[in-house]
Amino acid sequence: MVVLDRVWRVPPDHPAFAGHFPGHPIVPGVVLLDQAVLLAQAHLGLAGGAWQVAQAKFLSPCGPDDELVFTLQDGARGGLSFVVRCGDRDVASGSLQPAVS
Repeated sequence: MVVLDRVWRVPPDHPAFAGHFPGHPIVPGVVLLDQAVLLAQAHLGLAGGAWQVAQAKFLSPCGPDDELVFTLQDGARGGLSFVVRCGDRDVASGSLQPAVS
């Protein structure tokens, strides 16, 4: 069951591009993970520290001005799985779990 789809266009002036990589900017995996967590938080109304990354795979690079589609689905043990796509290719996938405090 799909929980949510969200489109995010990578800002060409994103601060992560300053060092990742000069002359050939690539969106760092941590930025993709951050967007997935922010989407989960917004959708489910959970606080900032409420999620942990249980698994992540980075499959294809993406760069400035790429339009990325984030899809969240119900996962195991109250978690969410996510897929990030750019056009017809998978960019990243993984799962998020509620953080245990």
